[in-house]
Amino acid sequence: MDDKKREEQKSFICNRLESNLEEAKQGKKHVYFVDAAHFVLQPFLGFLWCFQRYFVYSASGRQRFNVLGALNAITHEVVTITNDSYINALSFCDLLRKLAAKHAGEAITLFLDNARYQKCEVVTALAEQLKIELIYLPSYSPNLNLIERLWRHVKQEVLYSRYYDSFPKFKAAIMACVDATTSQEKKSRRTLFSPKFQIIRKSQILH
Repeated sequence: MDDKKREEQKSFICNRLESNLEEAKQGKKHVYFVDAAHFVLQPFLGFLWCFQRYFVYSASGRQRFNVLGALNAITHEVVTITNDSYINALSFCDLLRKLAAKHAGEAITLFLDNARYQKCEVVTALAEQLKIELIYLPSYSPNLNLIERLWRHVKQEVLYSRYYDSFPKFKAAIMACVDATTSQEKKSRRTLFSPKFQIIRKSQILH
């Protein structure tokens, strides 16, 4: 990451993230971090050190399960829209309506990346109609999106070195892990979704 990008992220944290998170803590609004994950029914390799060879069955299919999620920055509840085809602007509009219905009459702010389908006119018009604020993260800044940690957690917990003999079981395992987020011990959730955002330095990349 170059100096310009680091400064851009620092400015975004100070001027947009911190103030909105503080309002959410005070109960003035609901703040969500939004992103989509695309899970493919295929081998997810992990690492295992042992004296004997360890074989793991692997699925041969290429079926894809898409999860568009919104992670509440304070409660850590996850609101989702899922399908087996593609996430697009219509999917995102479904998520906006779901959030608006959940928090009727209350202020909502979403932090999201710059995916094209999230910035199209149909999405921005609906967000304005529903009075949902959309704040786009700086480009190439997954480190500022809390829900990225959830996707990494799901892969580690239920996908790496695991075998699912059917697509329904594969989907069920993913959603069970996502849904368990709000039922986890509060301390572990605070650790996983701590609102502390790391900005990667050049030295960290080089070493």
